[in-house]
Amino acid sequence: MRRGFTQGRYELRNATMVDLVRTAWGVDADKVVGGPDWLEMDRFDVVTKAPAGSTPEALRQILKEILADRFHLVAHDGTAQVPAYALTVGKKSLLVKSNGTEDSGCKLEPGKTPPSPWGVWGEPVYIQCSGIGMAAFAQALPGLRGASGYLFEYGVLDQTGLQGAWNFNLHWTLRGPGRPPKVPTDQTTLFDALEKQVGLKLEPTRMSKPVVVVESVDRQPTANPPGVAEAFPPPPTQFEVADIKLANPDDGIHGSHVAIQPGGRIRVNMTLKGLVQEAWNALDPERILGMTKVMDETRFDVTAKAPVMALSDGPAVWNGTDIDSMRIMLRNMLVERFHLATHEEDRQVPGYALVGRGAKLRRADPVNRPGCKEGLGAGERDPRIANPMATRLVTCRNMTVGQFAAALRHLAGDYLERYPEVVDATGIEGRYDFSLNFSPRMMLPPVAAPGTAAEGAASDPNGTIPVFDAVERQLGLKLELRKVTATVLVVDHADEMPTAN
Repeated sequence: MRRGFTQGRYELRNATMVDLVRTAWGVDADKVVGGPDWLEMDRFDVVTKAPAGSTPEALRQILKEILADRFHLVAHDGTAQVPAYALTVGKKSLLVKSNGTEDSGCKLEPGKTPPSPWGVWGEPVYIQCSGIGMAAFAQALPGLRGASGYLFEYGVLDQTGLQGAWNFNLHWTLRGPGRPPKVPTDQTTLFDALEKQVGLKLEPTRMSKPVVVVESVDRQPTANPPGVAEAFPPPPTQFEVADIKLANPDDGIHGSHVAIQPGGRIRVNMTLKGLVQEAWNALDPERILGMTKVMDETRFDVTAKAPVMALSDGPAVWNGTDIDSMRIMLRNMLVERFHLATHEEDRQVPGYALVGRGAKLRRADPVNRPGCKEGLGAGERDPRIANPMATRLVTCRNMTVGQFAAALRHLAGDYLERYPEVVDATGIEGRYDFSLNFSPRMMLPPVAAPGTAAEGAASDPNGTIPVFDAVERQLGLKLELRKVTATVLVVDHADEMPTAN
């Protein structure tokens, strides 16, 4: 979803109904529950007027009214049980009672924690807590430096039963999304630090959190009233002006660069193949055929101006938030200035086929809305606690295998970036619930290029789990590199140089 508010024009583009509800209520997407299957699949553009200077709360109220009026949305605030941690006392408390004279809170211990702003994998972090009660410590713990690498996004509940204020020090090892050291170092997890250093424990539990419950909503909005087309003209399809020149090889720009600036000014620096890729909604480069080597090597610098959009009863405005409009204008510029001619067709291309019998899939609970999300499923234990090297945990509910295959390019795009097309070749029918736990690609040793068969090698002894291994061992499926059918863009003609400015 993309949204913007400029000079009385409020836009939400490419938004699912979950996006619209979470925006209207000001909550995270995982706090929108209930509703029909399509809530996270269908997408909408919402454009409306709002008084200039409207506050975020005012915009949320406007959006609520639109959803109620046009989609007949019925929703209410409620509560739901979500994963959390319980802070309890271990075998023996090692806390020191506060004398009441210290400043209350937890902070980095001076002179011990490395000065880098975020820390790097394997560095120690030292925390000094004084005059703090257990309820306040439980609330503060997820926000302490490096704690999120172990707790993820979960809250902590105080179940120690300890009264009063306490003094104690803690130290643990930072972990995060970066690649860990090749040689394992002496590491102290947050869980070990709490238990061995102060006699406290963290145990998985669940806690009640506020949610927005969708009772009912129409899949199709009511028709736009008369006058909408005049009040909200369609986005422009042509640049007002575009200057194209060969890029300066000494400009310091490497690869592709796109900048959309306020006022409609657009700067693009890339090869002609890159321009085509961007104009066709960031199409995978492997699915663009018919371009010469020169078209993939010669870089151009495009500076363009998008026309402002005039409201019928207000000042001219250009929000600068709609990249889709920019891509349409870029596409038309390529047709005009490079005499670009293309067509689409289905061809056999390198990709992945999902095969296997899915022996480890379990039949879905139909109550759940179909979809995959980051995080823990209800009633499950978090495998990332036992293996901190596998930081990705994806929970899928009420999904067909075909839907999962289509979702994999987004869930594991860092593995599939060269051959992103994934098709379902299992023949498995029905809907299933499952979780997938794996390591980000950047955490694996650089033993194979992305997209090669060797990339699917077995898990590393340090605990990292490639997505290929996770799919096979955890789901009973397998990703095989093979030819698959996909829609490609065929370039029938393109000049290697543009017409004169």
